[in-house]
Amino acid sequence: MTAPQSTSAALPAPGVPGADQPYTAAAASRGTDFTLLAVAVAGVSMSAPLIAATAAPALAIAFWRNAMAVGVLSPVALWRHRAELRGMGRRALTLSGCAGLVLALHFGLWLPSLTMTSVATSTALVTTTPIWTTLILRMRGHRPPALVWAGTALAVVGVLILTGIDMSTDTRALAGDALALAAGLAAAVYMLLGAEVRRTATTTAYTFVCYSTTAVALLGACLVSGSALGGYDGKSWLKIAALTVVAQLLGHSLLNRVVRGLGPSTTSTAILLETPGAALIAALWLGQTPPAAAYPALGVILTGLALVILADRRKRV
Repeated sequence: MTAPQSTSAALPAPGVPGADQPYTAAAASRGTDFTLLAVAVAGVSMSAPLIAATAAPALAIAFWRNAMAVGVLSPVALWRHRAELRGMGRRALTLSGCAGLVLALHFGLWLPSLTMTSVATSTALVTTTPIWTTLILRMRGHRPPALVWAGTALAVVGVLILTGIDMSTDTRALAGDALALAAGLAAAVYMLLGAEVRRTATTTAYTFVCYSTTAVALLGACLVSGSALGGYDGKSWLKIAALTVVAQLLGHSLLNRVVRGLGPSTTSTAILLETPGAALIAALWLGQTPPAAAYPALGVILTGLALVILADRRKRV
């Protein structure tokens, strides 16, 4: 009977040049992804304060942030990355278009909910995104570890600590609650579609097709709803431009960049940091005093995110 071989014999010997390169490269790549994720969360955290300070219809703002992003990406995507666009393939192209439609649906559902129910309730319900993400992954045959469930739930609790949730029996408010909840589900589908497309497509190719589709869909929504697409003052246009740069190009685009390496569970859970981040930014920029719960809520969300990251790290080992 042959003696079992030692597994250590198959591993590169320590100290051999190049032996640790794969591990070092993987660690460096994840470190870069987490840095970009932090920048992305900071970018999307600017979204709510900028929208609140902009004198324009919410749907129109959503349209212009996507349309302007497409305008910025077009020269790069159509000139320098046109080979990547041609090589996307029918499946990746279709899924990118679907992601764009779902992103437009997210905006179209959530923004009206803010006028139908309380902002706190709408925010709390729309941030159920990581729960939907985990449930959809489970339905697709994945088995998220218990730490993912625990971390996701804890992070959502952190948002509830900050925003609270005031359920109303008013018919209009209940309809707004339903819209916000559906918007959270749409955001989860958008995140999962992006993770799937990014397996084969580059960030530039994916975001260009996705944002183009979103802009066209939101343009139709603005025309149907009668939202004014122009007539704003110069300051409003500057704020929309700033929103495009920080929330769309830095925020959403970097999320699309890191979802391939970090996965949809970690990425969607990290987005929950947008809520306390927006509160702190509003305090610094708009002079709005942050609620007393902002700091403990931030700690709870970070703890939940740490559990999700720990579960992902254990799965990779």
